[in-house]
Amino acid sequence: MTNLKISDVEQLDNLLSEPTERVVDVLRQTPGDIVLLGVGGKMGPTLARMVVRATQLAGVERRVIGVSRFSDRSLVDQLNAWGIETIQGDLLDHEFVASLPDAPNVIAMTGMKFGATGNESLTWAMNTYLPSLICQKYADSRIAAFSTGNVYGFVSSEGEGSREEDSPNPVGEYAMSALGRERMYEYFCQRNQTPTALIRLNYATELRYGVLVDLALGVYREQPVDISMGYVNVIWQGDANAMAICALGDTATPAFKINVSGPEVLSTREICKKFAAAMGKQANLVGQESQEALLNDGSKGHQRYGLPRVSVDEMIPMIVDWISNDRPMLGKPTHFESLTGKF
Repeated sequence: MTNLKISDVEQLDNLLSEPTERVVDVLRQTPGDIVLLGVGGKMGPTLARMVVRATQLAGVERRVIGVSRFSDRSLVDQLNAWGIETIQGDLLDHEFVASLPDAPNVIAMTGMKFGATGNESLTWAMNTYLPSLICQKYADSRIAAFSTGNVYGFVSSEGEGSREEDSPNPVGEYAMSALGRERMYEYFCQRNQTPTALIRLNYATELRYGVLVDLALGVYREQPVDISMGYVNVIWQGDANAMAICALGDTATPAFKINVSGPEVLSTREICKKFAAAMGKQANLVGQESQEALLNDGSKGHQRYGLPRVSVDEMIPMIVDWISNDRPMLGKPTHFESLTGKF
């Protein structure tokens, strides 16, 4: 992918949904329809499209069904054009969830993070009550459910990050509710013998949003950039999509856990310096780097599913080009810099 420039959203979506050989193999060996719950989020559309493209390459027949509130009607049209069936409704309504079509495979992308502070009850409902509805509806299915590396808590920036076998130590209500989400999936996995995988993500990035975009925009706009969260993992969203789909092939009882993150512990200070050099700007860095951070060791996932195809050094010039040419942004900051667990 060296020196690749992305000129528009169509090209970007195409890249983010390009399946790996491993994804094609997993979907060839995992028969049946796939329901994607919460498909309207930041990752959902390109992940769903990757499922469709990999299914076609695998030469198998299946329905790919995306479920969401779909507040943006144009997204429904886009998904339909990509071959994804859509169902609109409120996933917190148990009757709506019960009415959804049966399917042997479920990817659950539902959850709430941003806006959690001040809206704690909805956060807990989305992150713990909703998984119980999903598990009861899809007791006889495989479920690959998104989680987050926030369940681990802070670790030393001098290490390689938290591993799947480490004990959770969540900081803040969001992280606590995310651990609650995992416990609901684990409970029903054991009770109903539902093969399950828990996908602990830190942090998906593309050109319109993500940790790198947050840092790049601060540098580009010559605003103060808080580097108190001094270290971070990121992974190209297309690679995160691929690993999440592959997790369907690893669902198990007890639940299989996998970190989805990049191979490096990145210094936010050094990343800002690289953006500043590429943009011809002066980085205005504020704060003192904490020696602890939310970090995932993604090596288990890389060994099972392959190393990420897009490196940070490749993402940086693509992000610079995208921002410099005033291309569309999602306007959804990650707030990754929070040291208090409040989002």
